[in-house]
Amino acid sequence: MLKKTLFTLILMVSSFSMYAQNLQLHFDPRHALHGNEVSGKNYFTATFEMFKPDKWGSTFMFVDLDFNQSRGNIGTMYLEIARDIKLGKSPVMAHLEFNGGVGKSENFGFSIANAYMAGASYATNIKGVNIGTYLAYKYNAFERVSNDIQWTVTWGVDLFNNKFRINGFLDLWTQDKNTVHGVDRDGKKVILLTEPQFWYNVSSNLALGTEIEISNNFITSSNKVLVNPTIAAKWNF
Repeated sequence: MLKKTLFTLILMVSSFSMYAQNLQLHFDPRHALHGNEVSGKNYFTATFEMFKPDKWGSTFMFVDLDFNQSRGNIGTMYLEIARDIKLGKSPVMAHLEFNGGVGKSENFGFSIANAYMAGASYATNIKGVNIGTYLAYKYNAFERVSNDIQWTVTWGVDLFNNKFRINGFLDLWTQDKNTVHGVDRDGKKVILLTEPQFWYNVSSNLALGTEIEISNNFITSSNKVLVNPTIAAKWNF
């Protein structure tokens, strides 16, 4: 079942290849930095990312593949796809988004709970810096559903005649502390995830740089901030 799901997601990615923007490869040393609390090993992550504007709005998607199993096999696949829809001449657009994925530990497979979002988004350019934001209702499809709110901001800017690029996002959302049946609800927690990226453009296609994942309440249940930088290469199509 896991292989079938992975194959379906790969076909989905292939269908978007004509609009592909970039392919990234990250070395993630989180085990060396934080030990087994965060990850049992260091590993590579491949990211396929695309953004496609059109006369009705825009579509953004990415797929992460974590090579975190024995002998470097893929252990996790995660997908996000979002659509902003123009509302006449209004600068505010409707925002729809789906997140989900599948994974495998050493002994069993699992699903990353789907999340469905609907809200409003806005994008602008301030002195060459592209900024986008949205606020959305978030339906987290855990064993026991969690009804939540998410706020996201994204940014991107090219510097020094396009030799350097800084981009990234910040997500802030709520989530039930207890998400399984048979456990009393114990209120909400707030999760922070931001991933700024810094790139040096070797050529119009190849870039070298880093992504710095900063999170709170995301990787572990303990309420502390974790910082996980990567060493990365990116190919722009």
